[in-house]
Amino acid sequence: MSDKPSVLFVCVHNAGRSQMAAAWLTHLADDRVEVRSAGSVPADTVNPAVVEAMREVGIDIAHEQPKVLTTDAVRASDVVITMGCGDACPVFPGKTYLDWDLDDPAGQDVAAVRPIRDEIRTRIESLIADIAPAAGA
Repeated sequence: MSDKPSVLFVCVHNAGRSQMAAAWLTHLADDRVEVRSAGSVPADTVNPAVVEAMREVGIDIAHEQPKVLTTDAVRASDVVITMGCGDACPVFPGKTYLDWDLDDPAGQDVAAVRPIRDEIRTRIESLIADIAPAAGA
């Protein structure tokens, strides 16, 4: 197992919130965190409005594919952040579990997705400060 912290983002379809969170963490953590995302009932594709909203801030997630939540993904993660997936996430001792109450971008246009995207960025910045402070800090 890696010596850097590992975070798993989980939402129902792994097509919106969890994809944005994983992309922000990957982008902002400078390879200091291992990042995963999954869904309890994954969609076929990432929400196009989410792809566009992230593209606006210079992050391309068009190639991402929703993934099914597995017990192994949870087991391999130090921090599990759920976003409206209810009780679908298995719980293991020793993991940190957080639930982020965020609006669901499903069925929304890009204008409605932007505030969700920006709220996720704010939460990711705080998460990084908590779990992966900069070297020498």
